[in-house]
Amino acid sequence: MSAARQVVVEADGGSRGNPGPAGYGAVVIDPATGEPLAEAAEYIGVATNNVAEYRGLIAGLTAAKALFPDAGDALRVHVRMDSKLVVEQMSGRWKIKHPDMKPLAARAAAVLPPSSVTYEWIPRAQNKHADRLANEAMDAGRDGRQWEASASTAALDTPARATVSTPPPVQGPPGDQAAGAAKARAALAAARGAADTLFPVPEPGVPDTTVPAAPVSAPAPGQPAAGSSQQRPSGTPQVGWSSAPDLGAPATLVLLRHGETALTPEKRFSGSGGTDPELSATGRGQAERAAAYFAALGTVQEIVSSPLRRCRETASAVAGRLGLDVRIDEGLRETDFGAWEGLTFGEVRERYADDLTAWLASPDTAPTGGGESFAEVAERVAAARDRIVARYAGRTVLLVTHVTPIKTLVRLALGAPPEALFRMELSAASISTVAYYADGNASVRLLNDTSHLR
Repeated sequence: MSAARQVVVEADGGSRGNPGPAGYGAVVIDPATGEPLAEAAEYIGVATNNVAEYRGLIAGLTAAKALFPDAGDALRVHVRMDSKLVVEQMSGRWKIKHPDMKPLAARAAAVLPPSSVTYEWIPRAQNKHADRLANEAMDAGRDGRQWEASASTAALDTPARATVSTPPPVQGPPGDQAAGAAKARAALAAARGAADTLFPVPEPGVPDTTVPAAPVSAPAPGQPAAGSSQQRPSGTPQVGWSSAPDLGAPATLVLLRHGETALTPEKRFSGSGGTDPELSATGRGQAERAAAYFAALGTVQEIVSSPLRRCRETASAVAGRLGLDVRIDEGLRETDFGAWEGLTFGEVRERYADDLTAWLASPDTAPTGGGESFAEVAERVAAARDRIVARYAGRTVLLVTHVTPIKTLVRLALGAPPEALFRMELSAASISTVAYYADGNASVRLLNDTSHLR
């Protein structure tokens, strides 16, 4: 038997609109040296983030297999992705419910034996190479062309890595890993029955073009590796209201900003790095009115809160009326505003004018003194969103949180740029609502409603 050949696949996909113009990227990496062995990317037309991420996984696994066609069962592939959905579904820990995801997962599982592939979730910041490839593909599609390996700078723009660590050993009671693999195999076997709807078996002599395999070649010295240049398949399903499948009940996130504190009417920066103030008398009254409103409405099934005191107090008022427990999610906390905590906007401008100007101009700039940038907050909030949507699929969840997390959720749902954060008004104890469907699409239903406070 030949010695095992180990490689790492990093894959990503994106959609500018979700659904919108979409593309994927994948890179095969030597874990011993950290060097890229092959790249693949493609603009796939209009699709959702989840579809693009699965397409990236398929391309990455196909590229790894093509590099070592004679390895057979000796090939070991460790997949690293920042898509929690794909990683958890392919690992067998989450069920694959959506009809569009089942055939994609089945296609990915069929590339290599399930026992040859392991999966690991990584933060987006650690998946920059694949992310850049996906964005190059989407940029190419925007310009009316397909991604070309010869024009790619993804490898050059990605910081050099020494080595890629091997996956950590599985923790937990004996049998957990085997049980997870068995669940994955069972789910994917069942999914193959539905695969014909999107990936029909081709007639003899007719090539299968539904999910084209990205061409792969080893890179020449100093050049990026080769990837796909195929066009979007003509059989790609149309996206639109008239052709959308029955997605089932969405996970509906009702976003309640906490009630007023002593700092709220003075419009002072009040984040997670300050004094953690309690609700004022006015804020407690607002929380009670919100609680009465939700009790009368009767639709909230779960409550999740930021860990900060003003949110926990607001959530407790609602939970007391509804007879529900409150779950805390650290990802829902407010931005850490560093040295600006407790100051007004005018006071910050007087003391830290240059820092404030830079902060207003770029989502990657943090407040003075080691606070959080809006980009960092967006990554944290998006991860919390994904956890909550996956946990409470089809349910209505009240999220009690802050200005920046709520604006960020709305911005991401709309596909709006970071500067949109400065163009939304959110009053204390206001209500906004976003629904998330099984295909990853989102629908903003309400913003800054304060009618329950009147």
